[in-house]
Amino acid sequence: MRRVLYRETHSTRAAVATVAAVLVMGLAGYGLLEAAVHAIGQPAWLIEPQLAAERIVALPAGIPPLLLGASGAVVAMVGLFFLLNAILPGRRARHVLSGTGASSAVVVDDEVIASALARSARLAANVTPEQVMVVVSRRQIIVNVRPTSGVPVAEAAVLAAVQDELSGMSLVPLPDVRVNISTVGVIGA
Repeated sequence: MRRVLYRETHSTRAAVATVAAVLVMGLAGYGLLEAAVHAIGQPAWLIEPQLAAERIVALPAGIPPLLLGASGAVVAMVGLFFLLNAILPGRRARHVLSGTGASSAVVVDDEVIASALARSARLAANVTPEQVMVVVSRRQIIVNVRPTSGVPVAEAAVLAAVQDELSGMSLVPLPDVRVNISTVGVIGA
C-alpha cells in the first residue's frame, strides 16, 4: 500500500528520462552517421568527426566570447534542468487521508481540500465565496479573507473553523494554517 501511495503522491520522471534518452540517442546516431560517411569517403553532412574533435580541443580559439558564453549558459541550464529533476522529490499536489485502514487508502487533490477549507472559512467569516481564497501546499495552508466593508471578521473564528475542518480530514502530513484578513474590504458584498 505504501508503494501505491507513493506513486499517487509523487510525479513520475519518465518524460524527462525519455527526453534525455532521445537527446543522447540523437547525438550518438549523428556521430555514428558522420563516422560512417567519413569511413566510406563521402563528404560530411555538417562537420568531419576529426575536425569536430580538433575544434573541441582548441575550443576558446576562433569563437567570439559572447557566443561562447551564451552556448555555455544554455548547456548549463539544460544540465541544471536534468539535475533538478533527478534530485528534487517531484511531489504532486495531493495529500493522503490517514483515517482509512491498512488495506485501503484515500488520496485527495489539494484543490478539493482548498475548496472544503474555503467553505468553512467563508461560513465562519460570513462572506461570499469570492471573498475567500485558500492556498494548500504540502506544509502550509494560507487562508486569505477579504471582509465586507464595515463588517469586522474575527480571525480567531476563521482559524478555528479551518482547523476544525482540517482535523476532520486527518491529512498526512498535517499542514500548518495561516489566516490573513485583508485590510481592504469589499463594497456591497
